Amino acid sequence: MLKYIVVFVSMALAAWTVPEWLESWLLQREGSASAPPPGTLLTSKELSSYSGGEGSKGLYLAILGQVFDVEKGRKHYGPGGSYHFFTGKDASRAFITGEFTEAGLSSDVSDFSESQIVALYDWLSFYQRDYTPKGKLIGHFYTENGEPTEALRNLEAFLSEGLRKKAQAQSEMQLYPSCNTEWSEASGGRVWCSSMSGGIQRDWIGVPRMLFSPGSGHTRCVCIHLTDPVHSENQNLREYKDCPHQAESCKIIKD
Repeated sequence: MLKYIVVFVSMALAAWTVPEWLESWLLQREGSASAPPPGTLLTSKELSSYSGGEGSKGLYLAILGQVFDVEKGRKHYGPGGSYHFFTGKDASRAFITGEFTEAGLSSDVSDFSESQIVALYDWLSFYQRDYTPKGKLIGHFYTENGEPTEALRNLEAFLSEGLRKKAQAQSEMQLYPSCNTEWSEASGGRVWCSSMSGGIQRDWIGVPRMLFSPGSGHTRCVCIHLTDPVHSENQNLREYKDCPHQAESCKIIKD
């Protein structure tokens, strides 16, 4: 199981970013060539015969009801391969949860959060880019006529909101990149800023501040550019106790 998890995480790193995926998804919604052929519909039983084993019709998998031919990746998806558990079925749930048990290899994503749905559609874009679409799977996401089900329409509504929130969060991270942090039981902690802290490369270093999240009571350490006037208007920013106003590093004393 550990081998599967390690390989699965490696596979995740190859997925597209949201902006690239969004362009692909919008094109698909307009009827682009990357969408599954509308007339090709498979039942779950028919799809199960494409698991790549002896006497199999081929090597297919489905994600969000869209079916893809993964034959070119047979060393990974074929019998004995690290991803073989995805083939012959729609295991959309496992792409996000990493649960590769019989129960986890399911198409039920009704309890997913908006961010999980965004990540799942990002996986869909990966297969749209790298593998050949073969049609749609009748069931949870598509009707016998190949039309989207209510469940799929609900997912798309959550997707839209999830993308909005992700864009908002990314914008905030650019404006308020996270601090570097360290902590020990003996001496307490330290927060400091650098030109790469928070994973945001920039031409300024900044100073640490506590950023409060209204209504949640949560805070996080962020780096701010003192010359940026937008920060002086943000009432949710606080200085660290006993830390000089322009210091790039602040000690957090253990209570």
